[in-house]
Amino acid sequence: MTILVTGAAGFIGHFVCKKLLDNGYKVVGIDNINDYYSPELKYSRLSKLGILKVEVENAGLPCFSLTNPNFIFYKVDLIDKKNIDDLFSKYSFDKVCHLAAQAGVRYSIENPSVYIQSNLIGFFNILEAVRHAGIDHLIYASSSSVYGESKDVPFCTNQCVDRPISLYAATKKSNELMAYTYSHLFDFATTGLRFFTVYGPLGRPDMAYFRFAEAIINDEPIKVYNSGALSRDFTYIDDIVEGILKIISEPIKERDKYKIYNIGNSHPEKLVDFIEIIENHLGKKAKRELLPMQPGDVSQTYADISDLITDYGYAPKTTINEGLYKFIQWYKDYKKN
Repeated sequence: MTILVTGAAGFIGHFVCKKLLDNGYKVVGIDNINDYYSPELKYSRLSKLGILKVEVENAGLPCFSLTNPNFIFYKVDLIDKKNIDDLFSKYSFDKVCHLAAQAGVRYSIENPSVYIQSNLIGFFNILEAVRHAGIDHLIYASSSSVYGESKDVPFCTNQCVDRPISLYAATKKSNELMAYTYSHLFDFATTGLRFFTVYGPLGRPDMAYFRFAEAIINDEPIKVYNSGALSRDFTYIDDIVEGILKIISEPIKERDKYKIYNIGNSHPEKLVDFIEIIENHLGKKAKRELLPMQPGDVSQTYADISDLITDYGYAPKTTINEGLYKFIQWYKDYKKN
């Protein structure tokens, strides 16, 4: 079985590629290696999949893994419809796992046009390619941000989510609507995954846990928004990947062809407790700069994952203490290199 993974140099995409390869799948990965955060971290992830930076920079050529013959990588931008269509013509994909997107709530306030290009036009190009290639299942990344300022917790997928408070959230809700339309019109399955604050080794430097660790080590103050009165459903990367692999590998039986799932830990943590765990693993106290709530941010997230448990036996296992310990161990090695 051959799977296309978009965003293969990204945090989640890298681990999904690795897990698929470990399970014997053939994988074609694509990514545009943009500079939203350091491309060097993206190249580091690709190197763990056997893809060399020097090969990626040789534009237009497929990059063959040095460590796994079942992995091929292309540097491709989602908005380049011709290259996307050419890729779908070249390979017979059984399923598509679309994880590429412009991420970040706050960045969407500063650079809205990037989100329109990547998250809307790019998603449309993937939908069209899946449709014309006759692929029967598209799995794609949505976000817990679609729930906005909802106070009705835990967040359920049947809640109304038509009041996004950031452009990023609006693009993710738009993806869900577009996927529904294509499922209805062209009779292929689409599965949207509303991710809840994914963290772990090789994670995104713009995420709070990464920034906190860096600031604490460098004796710099950490920015604590809403004076710390926040809670998040932090979900360790291994648990996220296990859930995605179940959806990719298992046939669709009784569930609807169009489906949205929350994929989280279903155990929200207070931000102040989260910071304290990072402090404990670093053996160092943080200097805290208490700030008001940021535009586009939300006070809490909390996933109802009952549908994913029922349909796929999803079972997150990693505690916040275990997950942050693994991240801190990786981060210390990362900073040495």
